[in-house]
Amino acid sequence: MSDQTEPIQVLVDRLARLPGLGPRSARRITLHLLKRRNATMREVIEALRTAAEAVRPCSVCGSLDTRDPCGICQDPKRDVRALCVVEDVADVWALERARAFSGRYHVLGGTLNALDGVGPEDLTVETLVQRAAEHGVQEVILALSATVDGQVTAHYVAERLGGIDVRVTRLAQGVPIGGELDYLDEGTLGAALAARRAFDGADPL
Repeated sequence: MSDQTEPIQVLVDRLARLPGLGPRSARRITLHLLKRRNATMREVIEALRTAAEAVRPCSVCGSLDTRDPCGICQDPKRDVRALCVVEDVADVWALERARAFSGRYHVLGGTLNALDGVGPEDLTVETLVQRAAEHGVQEVILALSATVDGQVTAHYVAERLGGIDVRVTRLAQGVPIGGELDYLDEGTLGAALAARRAFDGADPL
């Protein structure tokens, strides 16, 4: 590759690393940005810079916001008795789009996966247990993906909450086996939340 084209390829390579993008999509985006460098590219650069400087993880729930604690944790209208446990921030955004939950959230930061070396110590399970025990929580909703890793994590979390006087529930119908929350439509998520049921540790994966 010539010196003239190397910056282009570097940009393509960086974009191709993003979730949902491959080399072909990255090339199309690169070409679009370069053709509109005085408008779109500069706007994207500024938006990225602003987000990098202003957005931070919430020290309470683990979501992302420009405030700490985040807007949801600070909102006095949210129901402090209900705590919804999710894998990632994308799941918080998905549930908020559905407008079916008025409580607060707890982001685990992933799921248990022995093959990838992700154990309980890599997730915020201990913080969750503390929140469930100390902040008047009456129900913990396990809104984890219907994947093997998601269900293994749900069972582990339910066991860790076993000594606390809280009702542990999980999402009901509407979530297909292998489904991830961020890919479900708002109606499906709303139905699954509304029809949640008690979590039974003996349920098959």
